[in-house]
Amino acid sequence: MSYAGDASFWPSPVYGDLAEELLRFSRRKTNVIDGAVLELSAFTILWTLADGHPRTLRTLSEELELDQSTVNRQVNAAIKHGYLERFEVAGQVSRLIRPTPAGVEAFAHDGRLRAERLIQVFSDLAPGTPESLLHEMRAFNDAYERTTARPDDRAKRPQAL
Repeated sequence: MSYAGDASFWPSPVYGDLAEELLRFSRRKTNVIDGAVLELSAFTILWTLADGHPRTLRTLSEELELDQSTVNRQVNAAIKHGYLERFEVAGQVSRLIRPTPAGVEAFAHDGRLRAERLIQVFSDLAPGTPESLLHEMRAFNDAYERTTARPDDRAKRPQAL
């Protein structure tokens, strides 16, 4: 455990330690993997589009929980690199965004690199398991989303019985 500043506002030391670990974890998203070809934003957008469903800029912004101008800038950069394309659909005002063949290939390449890194990390994860980490992370993220949802978002969610 390292020093996390004045812990007087934490209900217990474990909350401060958890906050510190979450900060450490958040730094991992900017780590560049040797050999990766995509910027993090392009990888994230391609991950979202990997389900095969093209999206409007607005839908991408909502799913990524980012400002539309930020996503527009990221999409434009990925288009310049040949990873994404916009296309028109008859009867629809907004153009849709989808990966190009080069984007699919780059995503697969970088995805393999990320999978290899996770395999290495999980091989050193002791005493835990990837399955237990997934279970706890999913529970935490679900609870966090329930806690931070706006009132109008909460009304749209099905209530647990």
